[in-house]
Amino acid sequence: MTELAMTESIGAGLKAAREARGLSISEVAQQLKFAPRQLEALEQERFDLLPGGTFVRGMVRSYARLLKLESDPLIEAIAGRFQAPDANNLAARYSQPVPFSDSARRSTFVYLGVSLAVLGLGSIIAYQWYREHNAATQLASKRAAEKRAVAAARPAPASTPVASAPRAQPKTLEEAPRPEPVKVVTEKQPLIEKAAAPSVVKAATPNLAKAPAGMHRLVIRCEEEAWIEVKDSNERMLVSSLNPKGAERVVQARGPLTLVIGNAAHVRVTHNDRLVDLAPHTKLAIARFTLP
Repeated sequence: MTELAMTESIGAGLKAAREARGLSISEVAQQLKFAPRQLEALEQERFDLLPGGTFVRGMVRSYARLLKLESDPLIEAIAGRFQAPDANNLAARYSQPVPFSDSARRSTFVYLGVSLAVLGLGSIIAYQWYREHNAATQLASKRAAEKRAVAAARPAPASTPVASAPRAQPKTLEEAPRPEPVKVVTEKQPLIEKAAAPSVVKAATPNLAKAPAGMHRLVIRCEEEAWIEVKDSNERMLVSSLNPKGAERVVQARGPLTLVIGNAAHVRVTHNDRLVDLAPHTKLAIARFTLP
């Protein structure tokens, strides 16, 4: 190759060596990660189309290594073809684009597209979670405010114990005229209150056991504070309240029954003496499902 470099131009010598090995410009570009147009400029010795002397020397070294040629004589032969850049040319030279191969450019675009898609999907999921979580919180706050307003507008009689106030809503549902029989037993208070009034629990149990055929019997127990809504087949609201830890709701009505349960991970639902798995119906801590 030394003799070839002395008698022929550097670019012509590299081109002849490439063709002797049966390689095309595109094959060399793929292996060296240079653009085909840059290799063509090197073989034609159009150094003005390349970023600069350092870049050209690197190309010659890589090209010679691929073709199994001595690189030092080639680099020495082109050493006088470049001059040190003056201050006026520095800005223009550094403004030239960094050479990338076509495959590297495609990989960059693919990576950028995938990153944007993942970022967009994450934003959509985060927004959906925030909207549903915020809606559940606002609904619970609204219900609690309505209960406080009703309690303030209708003060309980002096003879009525404070513990009996939560039973006012289910009692109204039992006394209201309905085309179908519906029984709702209010939540049981924590163990300390149940021990103080054992007769209430014992009186309610025999009535539920004698329910007519075709009726649904739900027992909802709250291990932590939870929001509970139950509607019957006519979209009538049977239960709609924020329940404290330890509360229990017993509903008896004809189906299908539609339930909405907040903080579902800490609520146990028994339907006709069978435990209902809430996990398949739960999204963002809220379970929505229908019992046929």
